[in-house]
Amino acid sequence: MDSKLQIDFRSTQQVIKEVAFIDSFKGKWAGLEIQESRLLLELKQVATIASIGSSTRIEGSTLTNREVEELLSNLSMSQLKDREQQEVYGYYEVLELILESYQDIDLTMNNIHHLHKVLLKASSKDEYHRGNYKKITNKVVAKYPGGSEKVIFNTTDPSRVEDEMGEVIEWTNTNLESEEYHPLIVIAAFTYEFLSIHPYQDGNGRLSRLLTTLLLLRSGYDFMNYASMETEIEKKKKEYYQVLMDGQKDRYTDQENMSNWIKYFLRMLHEAIDILESRFDEIKNTKSYLTDRQSTVLQYIIKNEPVKISDIEKAVPDEKIYSLKKDVAYLKNENLIRQVGKGRATIYYSKK
Repeated sequence: MDSKLQIDFRSTQQVIKEVAFIDSFKGKWAGLEIQESRLLLELKQVATIASIGSSTRIEGSTLTNREVEELLSNLSMSQLKDREQQEVYGYYEVLELILESYQDIDLTMNNIHHLHKVLLKASSKDEYHRGNYKKITNKVVAKYPGGSEKVIFNTTDPSRVEDEMGEVIEWTNTNLESEEYHPLIVIAAFTYEFLSIHPYQDGNGRLSRLLTTLLLLRSGYDFMNYASMETEIEKKKKEYYQVLMDGQKDRYTDQENMSNWIKYFLRMLHEAIDILESRFDEIKNTKSYLTDRQSTVLQYIIKNEPVKISDIEKAVPDEKIYSLKKDVAYLKNENLIRQVGKGRATIYYSKK
């Protein structure tokens, strides 16, 4: 495994630069997560939809993010009509499990089997093999809009899967604990090996991306709750398969090298961070995290400042004064308005 990590000087510089950027954002996000907690729910919802939509489309699904969102808003396994909907349901179930319980999900063979079982639980046609390693040889196949397919590479023979998975799980856990390699390199290497082995009859691509999220979260990259690496991979789907082929062409030889994959992996994570930052700023600036009533109160203050509570009560007559006072207190606490005076003389201005 270690021999596959040999990287030339130029690539080493690129890797160092990407790792430094990602780790810098990791530290920055820790502060933002505390200060801007009000934005997180919306960010998480957007990222969840994006991740599910992109990851299933990489495997050939045609559902848009809007269709994914509509499906999840009326989620019931008994109502799933086709395989695309079943895949969305399964991905959602595993992703939610990981986001809620990643600290309790160690990287073990049994846990990976369980996640695979959940991933495919909505598909009756997959019942015979879910949660079990493959028994029939399979291939990595790129699926394109219109139904066309292309074989990318052959995968590990079923007779070798259990041994190879055992080795990569042990290697990953050992190196994440010892820190001999940077955790981002270890996680990238695990993902490459998982895709190369393709241990299950179906669902390997989706599960690889879910396991990537799991390992990143367990390694302290908390922003993965709100970022979608899957979306960036979907945008660079052709390159995704190409860098896998670059390493695979020398599989089981001394020449096998995953440096192109590692660079690609880090770049996709970097781009996911860029999108997260942009989305964060957009939500913060549009104040879309406010309730309708809070937005109404804020807009009234902006347009009519200075205002008193009694003015707001007249402007929003259908709401109770107690609720309006709570909204004003919230807006003040969020640094969106400022208070001048006390008691009945109190007036409010928008924060400029």
